[in-house]
Amino acid sequence: MKFATFNINGIKARIEALPAWLDEAQPDVVVLQEIKSVDENFPHEPFEDRGYTVVTHGQKSFNGVAILSKWPLEDVVRGLPGDDGDEQARWIEATVVGKTALRICGLYLPNGNPAPGPKYDYKLAWMERMEARARALLAEESCALLAGDFNVIPQAEDAARPQAWVDDALYRPETRAAFRRMQNLGLTDAIRARSRAPGLYSFWDYQAGAWNKNDGIRIDHVMMTPQCADLMLDAGIDKQVRGHDKPSDHVPVWVELDI
Repeated sequence: MKFATFNINGIKARIEALPAWLDEAQPDVVVLQEIKSVDENFPHEPFEDRGYTVVTHGQKSFNGVAILSKWPLEDVVRGLPGDDGDEQARWIEATVVGKTALRICGLYLPNGNPAPGPKYDYKLAWMERMEARARALLAEESCALLAGDFNVIPQAEDAARPQAWVDDALYRPETRAAFRRMQNLGLTDAIRARSRAPGLYSFWDYQAGAWNKNDGIRIDHVMMTPQCADLMLDAGIDKQVRGHDKPSDHVPVWVELDI
């Protein structure tokens, strides 16, 4: 199975670019972030015509996550547990069943800027809730992955200019420590399991010629439980998508699993 995560930065803006990438890459399952659409307005037809089942957890103009799957989706859950008052659409889960069952958790972690401040407090609290969900999956010994736009630069090699991000919510020590706690639970970062090389980025800002300068950061991640990591065949980043017509500022990150 080829699984991918892609922050599309608006389904309306990417209504041609996203299907074009699907035709090129042929992923079996994709989690999307920043669909920026309520559920009833999400365009199902271009994806269902390609054989995908579509489930969404949308929000008007902001946030929003979705799963596209060529496999049947079971037990779909919308919203990250731990805060019944959280109205932001940032988390969706479902299970696909092949040779084994895979629990998919698609996420769009809060940006957190400006930091410090209320938005950063929300980010850190959200990460605590995500850690609790990861602990539950690990306790169940589930074959599972958490994937999406984490808005976390884990280490210096994950940024072209790490010094430029020192005070940013994506790279502050508290953010990176929360990410390390996830790793220390036993979750595997798919890209870093494949390569320790610098220069592996998934985001280039639209401003200041970041793409042409390769001034990127790696903030889109696939984190796997041990049962899932054991099934990994390959992983990569579709960097070339950033150079296509009307691109998102993010590119897809993918993993191939023996499922």
